[in-house]
Amino acid sequence: MGLETSDDAAVYQINDDQAVIQTLDFFTPIVDDPYMFGQIAAANSLSDVYAMGGDPILALNIVGFPTCLDMSILTEILKGGADKVREAGALLVGGHTIEDNEPKYGLSVTGMIHPDKVLANASARVGDDLIITKPIGVGILNTAIKADLLEENRINEAMRVMATLNKYAADTMKDFDISSCTDITGFGLAGHVLEMAEGSDVTIEIDTDLVPIIDGAREYASMGLIPAGAYKNRDYSGHKIDIAQTIASDIQDILYDPQTSGGLLIAVNPEQTEDMLLALKENTTTDFSVIGKVVAKRELPIYFK
Repeated sequence: MGLETSDDAAVYQINDDQAVIQTLDFFTPIVDDPYMFGQIAAANSLSDVYAMGGDPILALNIVGFPTCLDMSILTEILKGGADKVREAGALLVGGHTIEDNEPKYGLSVTGMIHPDKVLANASARVGDDLIITKPIGVGILNTAIKADLLEENRINEAMRVMATLNKYAADTMKDFDISSCTDITGFGLAGHVLEMAEGSDVTIEIDTDLVPIIDGAREYASMGLIPAGAYKNRDYSGHKIDIAQTIASDIQDILYDPQTSGGLLIAVNPEQTEDMLLALKENTTTDFSVIGKVVAKRELPIYFK
């Protein structure tokens, strides 16, 4: 499995019982706290393995760091990443560091999975329910943080959500009949749903009233604090998406909002939806919800209502 359907990671089969998952991600700081930045970047990098249904086993640091900053900052970044890798049950086995004008951090992650249990973003079944496991809107809150407008309690909640591993949702879904999965990251909810719909040759209907939105996102979206990536996402995919005119403009912006370390989008057998929601309630700490349904292919891949 590779680039054919813009899936979350590469999968290479070793034998009848084992396949390797390989992924890489890194980015510049989105919060001031270096330790929290390390945690968020690591959680984001690990997420692609969980989206494929696998378990991370090894991670390598990827670091760019300017010599003008105190090395204690780098220490805290690496400590945050190491703690998150440890929480994932994987081993951090080194990495590579270069001098750079702006700090950058992330991980190359190797995971394992049985070849028959790989979850692609392009295998959703007609009739499946769609569950999202984290609220969206953190990109807008990150923009508000950069503008020094976000209250401390909202900053803390945004950081908590981004630093939460998708491990707990991924472990939960292993007990259920899941046809497809992806994580919601830079392309926003709309973009990643589009990849799933087009890859699976289906149409996906989303009820925007059911989509969990992080506290404060609507307020700041209404103020125009929209990250540039949201406009790029809209320009790229908007012509393939039908959004009802009754949906408020701030909600429409949030649908395209690029997410950092967002949740999983899971297509589940509708007969098991309620049981899975109960299991998620026991095992996860972020907002989750059934937000839509997979239906037979129509004129457009996505309908937001």
